[in-house]
Amino acid sequence: MFMGEFEHSLDAKGRLTVPVKFRDELGPQFVVTRGLDKCLFVYPMQEWQILESKLKALPMTRSDARSFVRFFFSGASECELDKQGRILLPQKLRDYAELDKDCTLLGVSNRVEIWDTNVWATYADEAESSFADIAEKLVDFSF
Repeated sequence: MFMGEFEHSLDAKGRLTVPVKFRDELGPQFVVTRGLDKCLFVYPMQEWQILESKLKALPMTRSDARSFVRFFFSGASECELDKQGRILLPQKLRDYAELDKDCTLLGVSNRVEIWDTNVWATYADEAESSFADIAEKLVDFSF
């Protein structure tokens, strides 16, 4: 399981250091793709295969399903860590997520998200104000 928040910077070549805490769980190869809310989603291969199966099951007769699958898979890229624990993020993915220099990496259960630090700060401020309301509607924390 991925959890935590880490800040790292892209270098001039578009490489980003992956936190040590995430490296083992991601494995030697993993998939980076366009995420929601202007971030990138990073999936270990096992999680990617589960997601792929679910997306394959969507009805291709529905235009919204076709559009989502098309957009999601066309942006996907297999990545691997270099010896310094960095990944090279393709330019198209960096452009999509508006990644320039400062990045925030989040552990979100079965995936890692990569955000531009300023975009994440804005999103987190807005989400924080409605966190309790959202939780009330979605989650029962009293186990």
